[in-house]
Amino acid sequence: MISEWERLQQKLKERFDEELDYDAILFIIGLQELGKPYKKYKKDEKVEIIHIAICALLEPFGFYEFAGRDEDGWPHWTLKENLPFLDAKQQNKLIIDSIIDYFKKDEFI
Repeated sequence: MISEWERLQQKLKERFDEELDYDAILFIIGLQELGKPYKKYKKDEKVEIIHIAICALLEPFGFYEFAGRDEDGWPHWTLKENLPFLDAKQQNKLIIDSIIDYFKKDEFI
């Protein structure tokens, strides 16, 4: 039986004509939340875009609260609650589950 994660990866592969790794999926979510068309971004901007994705993914769990957009249109969140200590496997599961939930809300999967 195919997992939701595998089904999501297949749908993204169909959509983008290539397999996307974990970071690429976070980057896509960050771009979606940024609300700007794709362009070439500097390395530090790419890191910020992935941070946008993490904040958006963890907001439903109460860890972050959307604070608004700055003058350049970049979204910002406020940390509401520190994340508990999670080992690498637990972190990975939390983010993957959050990614699945993110795409479910848009009925992508």
